[in-house]
Amino acid sequence: MRRRRYCRGHRFTRRVSFIRLTFIKDVGRAVAHNVPSEVKMMSDSRNNMLDVSTVAALIDLVAVAPAAIVSRVLARTTGGSVTLFAFAAGQELSEHTAPFDALVQVVDGRLEITIAGKPLSVGPSEVVVMPANVPHALRATEDSRMILTMLREVGEGV
Repeated sequence: MRRRRYCRGHRFTRRVSFIRLTFIKDVGRAVAHNVPSEVKMMSDSRNNMLDVSTVAALIDLVAVAPAAIVSRVLARTTGGSVTLFAFAAGQELSEHTAPFDALVQVVDGRLEITIAGKPLSVGPSEVVVMPANVPHALRATEDSRMILTMLREVGEGV
């Protein structure tokens, strides 16, 4: 079963038990692929979000896939969402804006994040705030995982 979702000019395909995306720079879209059977993810009735009151290791929740970007929503409310991403080295998200602030926390690896033209190198246990409506882009210089927390203001669309 597939459900299409659109996110600020990038098309994503979501499957109920997982999300694995390959970002294609020239086309500007993402394509879903099959995930190897050894990649198991916790799942519940809320589209693969974490089970409440359960301890989970972040590196076990998404696997880095060759030449791909993998993501998993860990939590979602009207106030925002928390998504865990895994990037293969060299994968990137092209410059775009978001209507609300976002917080990036690098779990492992290294990311080059450009915010309003200013390049930043962000490593494990480091955090960056990307302000609303400011252009930003991201590139993984090595296999990496990050947590993206979207911070919506009360009353903003979900």
